[in-house]
Amino acid sequence: MEARKGIFAGDNPFDIARRWLDEATNTEINDPNAIALSTVDADGLPNARMVLLKDIEDAAFVFYTNYTSAKAQELDQAGKAAFVMHWKSLRRQIRVRGTITKEEGPQADAYYKSRSLKSRLGAWASDQSSPLASRAALVAEVAKVTAKKGPNPDRPAFWGGYRITPVEIEFWADGEYRLHDRFVWRRAGPSDDWSVTRLNP
Repeated sequence: MEARKGIFAGDNPFDIARRWLDEATNTEINDPNAIALSTVDADGLPNARMVLLKDIEDAAFVFYTNYTSAKAQELDQAGKAAFVMHWKSLRRQIRVRGTITKEEGPQADAYYKSRSLKSRLGAWASDQSSPLASRAALVAEVAKVTAKKGPNPDRPAFWGGYRITPVEIEFWADGEYRLHDRFVWRRAGPSDDWSVTRLNP
């Protein structure tokens, strides 16, 4: 296969992903780390929503959420997920598919503590994805939690991270006349070597 050059160059897909995200941080107006996370429910019906990617590790991608939410229940049930990260300013996207594990240890504690106090208290107050009587009810719950938990709340046991360990990563860049450039990295499992293939646009 032809040598990958320019923005596609590199022998490690996580390095390429970090490089693209770094570039997007300078060009995207809002949330360059936003991903469209896809899951399926128990009936196989797909779901998608935007979440914020918080870390690109050496072998995985990490985000955080409420473990009682619909997304978390679907992640736990299927053990697999996919996401796409799209940057309009760069005309690029990264697509990822892989297996799911929880991140609920010191790394999750550290990320939780890095959030603003209001966000930390909001995590305690929100019963994510469940019915809510009114906005006022949510505000009242935040006030109650604030009085109870104080200025340094611990991370709730029902809130933490998920790690997506990919078996497929596709890098896509816009091409003239819709002749886009696409390279997909695939492997059978997390400990296997990657193969890289150029795809038709």
